[in-house]
Amino acid sequence: MIDYIIIGLLVILIILVIISLMKNINESNITERLGKLELSLTKELGEFKNDINKDQNDNFNKLNETIERRLLAINEKVNERLDQNFEKTNKTFMNVIERLSKIDEAQKKIETLSTDIVSLQSILTDKKTRGIYGEVTLTHILSNVFGEKNDNIYRLQYKLSNGTIADSVVFAPEPLGTIIIDSKFPLEHYELMVDKKLTNEERIKAEKLFKLDMKKHIDAISSKYIIPGETSNQAILFLPAEAIFAEINAYHEDIINYAYNKKVWITSPTTLISTLTVIEMIIMNMEKDKYAKIIHDELNKLGLEFSRYKERWDKLTRSIETVNKDIESVSITTNKISKKFETINKVDMKSLTTEEKDYD
Repeated sequence: MIDYIIIGLLVILIILVIISLMKNINESNITERLGKLELSLTKELGEFKNDINKDQNDNFNKLNETIERRLLAINEKVNERLDQNFEKTNKTFMNVIERLSKIDEAQKKIETLSTDIVSLQSILTDKKTRGIYGEVTLTHILSNVFGEKNDNIYRLQYKLSNGTIADSVVFAPEPLGTIIIDSKFPLEHYELMVDKKLTNEERIKAEKLFKLDMKKHIDAISSKYIIPGETSNQAILFLPAEAIFAEINAYHEDIINYAYNKKVWITSPTTLISTLTVIEMIIMNMEKDKYAKIIHDELNKLGLEFSRYKERWDKLTRSIETVNKDIESVSITTNKISKKFETINKVDMKSLTTEEKDYD
């Protein structure tokens, strides 16, 4: 488009030049001059056009090179960013896979735990299996506190003089004495009592039955396992469920008071461990006191022997001192005799006369 504008301007210029010349020259000269002018203009226009085309080509090439460099730089940046984003995405993806594997593992453990809970619930529905569960839990606690098969401190399935067999017995030091521990697990009415799905009347009825169950257990332990002259004047009722123990202590003070009057102490796994630990510490302290008395007696005996040793040592010391004095006297006499012999050997009569007076 620039070429057309330039050409148009040149044409107008030519026309003006022609008009000016026409006024000054004749027609023959006009024709000749017009021909020369046309040739000159054609040549100049061709050169001008070539120059313009050359400049345009150079500018276009430079622009093309600049664009290519910019595109290459942009391409490198894009590839670099893509690589970085791919690396981050890959790490994120690997983390997600790792998290998913952990979630899957946790889900399997939850499913296993759910199966175990269902199995435990099925076990606890039967009274006999509940009793076995309580005895096993009690045995586990006793072995953890006192060690396995420690018959001097506790025994399992202990038979009393009245023919009853207790789940376990602890031989505590006086004034505690022999303490019977029996496991009880009143679960059926407890579950109904705390079931929010039941009506209020049904839960109140279950609560009354639960209290009756607890009082029956307390009466049985008090009558069977507290024997004057054989056992302690108190016994322990072991509840293998912390929830039941917490429910009684939080909302059923009458059961606690009833057990207190019957000399029966209600415990859970946690409180029983604490109680047995205290008993263990008492036994250990008593053993230490017993050995401390033996050590004290031996120290007294050793003190007597040391007194005899000191007396004999003093006698020996006095004897040694006497001998030392005799040795010193003998040493003085020996020195005098030696000096006499030296004087005689030197035949110093004057000196000999003086020393004889000393010797006498």
